[in-house]
Amino acid sequence: MLYGTWDISRNLLGLSSRSNLLRKDEFWAVSDVSFSVASGESLGIIGPNGAGKTTLLKMLNGIFWPDRGKITIRGKVGALIEIGAGFHPLLSGRENIYVNAAILGMTKKEVDKNLDSIIDFADIGDFINMPVKNYSSGMFVRLGFSVAAHCQTDILLVDEVLAVGDMAFSLKCHKKMSEYRQKGGTVLIVSHGIQLIRNVCKTAIWLNRGKIREIGDVHRVCDLYEAESIKNEKNPLAEVGNRWQNDSAVEISKVEFLDSNDQIRTDFKVGEPFKLRIGFACRRTVKNPVFTVSIFDSEGHVFSSNYSNFDGYQFSSISGTGHVDFLLDKLSFNPAKYICSITLSEEEVANILDWHEKRYSFTIAENTTNYGFFNPFPRWSPIKNP
Repeated sequence: MLYGTWDISRNLLGLSSRSNLLRKDEFWAVSDVSFSVASGESLGIIGPNGAGKTTLLKMLNGIFWPDRGKITIRGKVGALIEIGAGFHPLLSGRENIYVNAAILGMTKKEVDKNLDSIIDFADIGDFINMPVKNYSSGMFVRLGFSVAAHCQTDILLVDEVLAVGDMAFSLKCHKKMSEYRQKGGTVLIVSHGIQLIRNVCKTAIWLNRGKIREIGDVHRVCDLYEAESIKNEKNPLAEVGNRWQNDSAVEISKVEFLDSNDQIRTDFKVGEPFKLRIGFACRRTVKNPVFTVSIFDSEGHVFSSNYSNFDGYQFSSISGTGHVDFLLDKLSFNPAKYICSITLSEEEVANILDWHEKRYSFTIAENTTNYGFFNPFPRWSPIKNP
């Protein structure tokens, strides 16, 4: 606050704010970043929290001015950087379309012409006539993106906002951005969703501490970023989740990830065999035990959930100490960190004796050219002509 007041005061007096000099506890949010994007291209910007991604977009949008260097933009810019930016909470969604569109440079005549299309794309039903203060974050995104997508801009800046939309709306947005690029529009998108960047962009920048770590082909840059993220994971088998033990005489005593040689590992590659060993210790006989293994990605989305009985494995009873193995011939999930929940139940799944929720994790590194959410390892038939 003191620095800001000092800088404004110097500017009012016609003096330089000396903003190109760092003061105590200050740092460059973005430094020595240089790139160019041509018309019709799409650029993804990735990196950890605090890397300078959003600051860079705000500079491109004219919210911040660079202290050194220059930004050259040829064309009209539209931005979707903060959810609901420019929306008045007491106005309805319909009224805010006009407000937000005006901020983006659209005239009332242009909004009138596109109003039905904007409302239809947002697909928020009768909420369009309600004050936006009652909107969920997803509804904000729907309306905000819809307005931005219908604005006649040459460049569209998008910052992470699609992460809160549902899958159906995300697909609509991807299609809209594809159409936008085909018409010559340029898209710059910031996201922690690496798969989104792979799907939408051809080029990517990896920012780290305000500087460019890598720039180039999207798959190459994303591969390097994911490999670095996995390498920096600490204590991947750490028990960090919750545990509920409903029967003190029965417990899941140990959990291990093993390779095909029964060597303990927490890092695997796509397509490798995978074994999760569940150790148990029972001071009584457990009749018809049921083991479950649920696998989640780092954002909490469930990728698989398997129950031993539903998979056709009926165990009559267990007692004392022992283990059971959960086996996958080939890991089909693509590179990322994954987290496991494990339960031991009696007779039926709902009768849980010991529950370890999201306590164990493993990572999968790059070893594939498939860029979906998982690799099903399909077989292809020969080409057949009629």
